[in-house]
Amino acid sequence: MSPADLARLVALAALWGGSFAFIRVAAPVVGPLWLAESRVALAFVVLIMLALSRGRIPALRERWRDFLVIGVVNSALPFALFCFAGQYIAASTAAILNATSPFFGALAAALWLKDPLPLSKLAGMALGLAGVVLLVGWRPEPITAYALAAVFACLAAAMCYGIASVYAKVRMAGVPSFSTALYSQLAAAIVLAPALPLAPMNGQMTSIVAANVFALAVGSTAIAYLLYFRLIANIGPARALSVTFLIPLFGVLWGYLFLREPLSINMLLGGSLILGGTWLAMRGGTVASGSTRPRIAS
Repeated sequence: MSPADLARLVALAALWGGSFAFIRVAAPVVGPLWLAESRVALAFVVLIMLALSRGRIPALRERWRDFLVIGVVNSALPFALFCFAGQYIAASTAAILNATSPFFGALAAALWLKDPLPLSKLAGMALGLAGVVLLVGWRPEPITAYALAAVFACLAAAMCYGIASVYAKVRMAGVPSFSTALYSQLAAAIVLAPALPLAPMNGQMTSIVAANVFALAVGSTAIAYLLYFRLIANIGPARALSVTFLIPLFGVLWGYLFLREPLSINMLLGGSLILGGTWLAMRGGTVASGSTRPRIAS
């Protein structure tokens, strides 16, 4: 890996890890649906402006159904779920739970593509499940109903990413990655828009909240997509997926530095088990190698 690609990989992990901190700040004020809509809509604007500056608008008509599915399963649903979770649990916890997506990808591939589940993948899933139980269950204070719902929302979002990775592998082969990034964000914005009148904002928009919304949409979505797809082109999807192991580290780091979130023993031990299980589950290839994102990150 060249120094430039290594820098891209670290920058990508920092941006995707930072998304959880941005959500933690903005979601309690903006609300989950408005924040998810703002994220995908602004990301689409940035990407379409880039396409216009290049003088090349990707084709939409032939694959619009696939873009719609990817937009819903890989963006609209998981983004809204993580934004809901960001109201009730720490950014670092959400970032760690996000790393379970390869487990769901392996299960989806086994059910859909009849891919085998070797012992290493099953062991990785078991280890990851133990990590989730340790992360969530071993804490001095009792977990609230909202916090528990937020944990399940994170796991549901990770499941969406796993399913999307398999769908992309089956249906999106040969589709330019920039087209997928562009039109999946458009599809997500269209799907989320009708629900906005039913979900008014929770508080007053401030400059800090607005800055976090902007950073989430532009940095952690539009720019992150461009970095990820550049890495896929340069070093291949399998090596690009090594970002999976860096995202929780940055998610915990940003939560600790900027949100003053504590580094608890259950977080460190549970996160270690989840990352170890992810490594085992990804050995010998990954179902996400053809995905629109490694899903992993929010």
